[in-house]
Amino acid sequence: MVSYKFSKLEKNCTQPTDGMPEYKLAVLGNCATQHLATAIKGYAYELGIHMDVFDADYNQIEAQLMDDASELYTFAPEFVFLYLCTEKLYDAFCETEQSNKKAFADTMIARIKQYWTMINSHLPHVNILQFNFAELDDGVFGNYANQTEDSFLYQLRRLNYLLMESGHELKNFFMVDLNRLQGTVGRNELYIGKLYYMAKMPISTRYLPEAAKQIMDVVMAIKGRIKKCVILDLDNTLWGGVIGDDGLENIQIGELGLGQAFSRLQQWLKELKRRGMILAVCSKNEEAAAKEPFLKHPEMVLRLDDISMFVANWEDKAANIRRIQQTLNIGMDSIVFLDDNPFERNAVKSLIPDITVPDLPEDPSEYLSYLQQLNLFETASYSKADADRTKQYQEEIARTTLQSVFESYDDYLKSLEMKAVAKPFDAFHFPRIAQLTQRSNQFNLRTIRYTEAEIEQLASDDSHLTLYFTLKDKFGDYGLISVVVMDKVSDTELFISEWLMSCRVLKRGMEEYIIDTIMRTAASAGYQTVTGEYIQTPKNAMVEKLYEKLGLQPVGEDRYQADVGKYEFHETYIKSTEC
Repeated sequence: MVSYKFSKLEKNCTQPTDGMPEYKLAVLGNCATQHLATAIKGYAYELGIHMDVFDADYNQIEAQLMDDASELYTFAPEFVFLYLCTEKLYDAFCETEQSNKKAFADTMIARIKQYWTMINSHLPHVNILQFNFAELDDGVFGNYANQTEDSFLYQLRRLNYLLMESGHELKNFFMVDLNRLQGTVGRNELYIGKLYYMAKMPISTRYLPEAAKQIMDVVMAIKGRIKKCVILDLDNTLWGGVIGDDGLENIQIGELGLGQAFSRLQQWLKELKRRGMILAVCSKNEEAAAKEPFLKHPEMVLRLDDISMFVANWEDKAANIRRIQQTLNIGMDSIVFLDDNPFERNAVKSLIPDITVPDLPEDPSEYLSYLQQLNLFETASYSKADADRTKQYQEEIARTTLQSVFESYDDYLKSLEMKAVAKPFDAFHFPRIAQLTQRSNQFNLRTIRYTEAEIEQLASDDSHLTLYFTLKDKFGDYGLISVVVMDKVSDTELFISEWLMSCRVLKRGMEEYIIDTIMRTAASAGYQTVTGEYIQTPKNAMVEKLYEKLGLQPVGEDRYQADVGKYEFHETYIKSTEC
């Protein structure tokens, strides 16, 4: 749970927001939402975001959505948050004729999908967020409510299921799990009857900050602020005991002592890895001893091939974490460090302010539930390629090791036998393309985030040319590593409205290969000039002079242009291939 009180978030709304990035969010509800809107704005401030919030009047969803000139559409938000509360849902259920109660959930999901359609028809680039329905058992049927379609509980649970199913089909829809929050704190904590009856507020002020956090977690994931890596301590974190002192047979994993608690934590971490999270180890230990459980313990869930980078020595952990971060080439703010030792946690927090270091409970049996409640690993997308991320980082470490063997960097690049594919966006790659736009921060010329729905729109829009790039070498497949979107400004000019690339392939010649491909694409389509732009963010300084370095000429502040007919192509060690 968040530590902020509602009064603190309320105060945040009066603070200056100069220099903060600004997002626009609209709140529509059939209950009172003004305090929730305040909590969202106040919590966004804690994240360094100026959230401009439009809070529609009470129970004005249809009025806002059906009026082409409504305040909502004039406001033109990036995010629309819908809150249809369970209490109003119950009122509607009670008013439904008995003969129609079995179809209640289907009727409601049809209405909700109409809301989505109206929003998308007026705001084509919006992201729709919505609470699911917090469970309410009216007690009319007792436990038999789970077996009869005539009960409210049955229809409520079916509606939540239909909401998930329908939301899966709409690529710019993101559910916020209010029911999960209620399951954590209890209905009698989340919902205060007197507050609802007097003010139509379904969420108590005590838990409004947590509800706002859940909403902002999703917003920030869409905007690309996500965690990518978990760095793990070992002794008393992944297993009970100290491997160097207790020996392999006495550390607690599986059936020994509190071993089940550590095994469950490892299972969860392995699921995160399968989802695409990078796992690394940072331990004060002898390397051979530290690796022994991964290699030999029969009840160890995590194995060495689950770990992208393994660092075990007697140096300070902050230095080792920096080494891991630099090798993986990810932002420090995308890393979570887990360690049972308060001294080590505080040292890392002090020396690396950007890293996330949860204060694990003293009792290891509470580690997992505590971490799950923090919801550190919110994501706005998922693709099957995520499961290969650990393998890709292990391959990258092998490449780095090979580099030291060669006398020249050119010889090293030649030895990699690199092959690239460049193709227009296609449906198979939409999820990965969208995800890359949300995750990439450093090599990103204009830092525009796209949802999967927006990527699909770009692919079908004749006013754009699109390209995605994949790369492989003799060590393995990097997968989809770069995205380019070009706007057709005129019959003669293309504008590179987005170019981003995974930092994993920096200094391989891929930057040159991509700009050359852009120019060849422009030439074949009959364009005479290509213009690019750099928009500065706190994280993309590495590409500030990229266009100039690649041969484009300055034509204004942070804008560059190339004459396609006079463009000089680069020499790289990357071969083009069709598959």
